[in-house]
Amino acid sequence: MKVATFNVNGIKARLPKLLQWLEREQPDVACLQELKALDGMFPHQVLRDAGYRSVWRGQRSWNGVAILARGADLVEVRRELPGDPSDDHSRYLEAAVGGVIVACLYLPNGNPQPGPKFNYKLAWFERIIEHAAGLYGCGHPVVMAGDYNVVPTDFDIYDPRSWRKDALLQPESRECYQRLLGPGWIDSIRHLHPDVPVFTFWDYFRKHWERDAGLRIDHLLLNAPLARCLTGAGVDRWVRAQEHASDHAPAWVELDLSRLPGKAAARRRVP
Repeated sequence: MKVATFNVNGIKARLPKLLQWLEREQPDVACLQELKALDGMFPHQVLRDAGYRSVWRGQRSWNGVAILARGADLVEVRRELPGDPSDDHSRYLEAAVGGVIVACLYLPNGNPQPGPKFNYKLAWFERIIEHAAGLYGCGHPVVMAGDYNVVPTDFDIYDPRSWRKDALLQPESRECYQRLLGPGWIDSIRHLHPDVPVFTFWDYFRKHWERDAGLRIDHLLLNAPLARCLTGAGVDRWVRAQEHASDHAPAWVELDLSRLPGKAAARRRVP
């Protein structure tokens, strides 16, 4: 199973490029963020014609998340992150696909900081930390994929000096990310590529893409059952190189689901 995450930065404007990426890379599951469209504007029929079924939660002008599954059924599990019934931001979605729980998230940016937006980011982080701890030990294989809006370490950015005041690099943001990993979540890209600079986001300004001045803020976290299935991880950088592209590139993992504990036992029972 190939699972990818992609902040499309407006699904209406990027739909042709999204379809091109889906056709070329053929992820089995794709988590999308920043749809910037109401539910009724989500192109579910176009995506179905391309071979992908979908669940989504939109929002006008910003936010919005979706999960796509290629040639497979998906069952929606949850449409919001627990912990704050008053939070109406469309930032979280959970679905079951092929026996795997897929959580798609779009964590708040938090800028400018300090201030209310940064406070909201940290409060949202606390909620996902608590919810993720339950997901980790739920007994099912789980992947949490999305735009986390946090640069985990200085190795995950081209040069941290001009970003020190940004919410993505604040000590509080990084500490929350580490606590999120605490139960044992595997940061898949960094797990497989510990010594290689990997970026998923390049700002539109000051020729960040042309200079490869990137940040790694899109992550795919795996719980223990799914971590043993990890065989590959990377970033489809060619998507960012296109004209009028999103400022993110899709990140992905390859998973050999035959390595799941139950399936391994079933193989051993076959005469």
